[in-house]
Order: sequence, then C-alpha cells, then structure tokens
Amino acid sequence: MHQKKIVRAGQPLDKATKALVMLHGRGGTAEDILGLAREFNLKDFALIAPQATNYTWYPFSFMAPVKQNEPWITSAVQIVDETVEEIRKAGIKDENIYFMGFSQGACLTLEYTTRNARRWGGVAAFTGGLIGDRIYSENYRGDFNGTPVFIGTSDPDPHVPVSRVNESTGIIREMKGVVTEKVYPGMGHTINRDEIQIVNKILFS
Repeated sequence: MHQKKIVRAGQPLDKATKALVMLHGRGGTAEDILGLAREFNLKDFALIAPQATNYTWYPFSFMAPVKQNEPWITSAVQIVDETVEEIRKAGIKDENIYFMGFSQGACLTLEYTTRNARRWGGVAAFTGGLIGDRIYSENYRGDFNGTPVFIGTSDPDPHVPVSRVNESTGIIREMKGVVTEKVYPGMGHTINRDEIQIVNKILFS
C-alpha cells in the first residue's frame, strides 16, 4: 500500500487560484514530474505531486488482470483522492483542479478522473490509457461536462497500445469530456514539443 508523501512547488495552496496534480511514471519521482512544470503556463498554480511508494504505482502492466495489480491500484487512486480533498479544503473548486501524468502516471490520471468525472479544470495524459485487462466501464461514472482532456501517445509504444488509447478516448467522450487525442508515429516513450504546445493551448492558455 502507498504511503502518502506529497512534494509541492508553485504557489502555496492557500494563495493559489488553481492547482495541478502531477503523477510520475514507473521508476520516476515526484520531483521528476514537477520538473516538467517549467514547460507550461502555471504562474497561478499550486503544483502537487504525490510520490509512489517504491517508485511505482502498481507492479505489473496497466493491462494486466486487475487482481494482479491490487491492492496497489486502489491505494494509488485513494492517494490521488486524498490529494484532491486537500486542494478542495484550501478553497479551490473542482473546475480549477487540473491533472497531468506520464506513462503509469498518465494511466492513473485517466483512471482517477474517469472514475470521478465532473467539470475538472483539465486533464493531460502523456502516454496512457484506462487501467485493466479490458475496459471496466462499470467503474466510470459522472459527467466531465466539457472538461478539456489531452491524450498523446506513440505508435507503436512499448507499454501502451494505441487501441487502448482509442478506447479510453471513446469512454471519456461518451462522458462528455472534450478530448484531443494525438498519435505520433515512432515517437517513442517520451513527451514531445508538440504535446507540450497543445496542452498549453487547450488547458493553460
């Protein structure tokens, strides 16, 4: 189970008007993902990055049978939920709470926000999809109510099949998320400049 450890940057929560929850990938750190913040227009944001215990949110592929990744997935979702509650208690409304993740963190970003769909500020998932050996649509409820969502990936990607990205986009669109999906031929498992520019435009302009 994950121990709650949060690394912060940007504005203090009690002074910020918006907050961005940033979720790192497998083997990464909260500090790593916070370093990405310099690429975005986040002057008024509190930046909040939970750290996964043992540097991984769940032990196996995000497309492994769910039982193999439990209780880690449930614990990871709970850590994000506790982080969001802390932001709310500081007086920041859901429509001013944003999410960003890379790889494992992108999968967790999509999983949390789609399980708790509402009008969030925005969602950016760099190489990720909804979690499970198949899409468990019964886990997803609510209405994104026009939340802007970016999902970018490589074709091929060694960890995230484009088919799962497409399926995830479909679910989020059905739940009234406004999704920009971008597939980059041969990009590799990384984040490119075009993705950064698109996210700045649709989430942080």
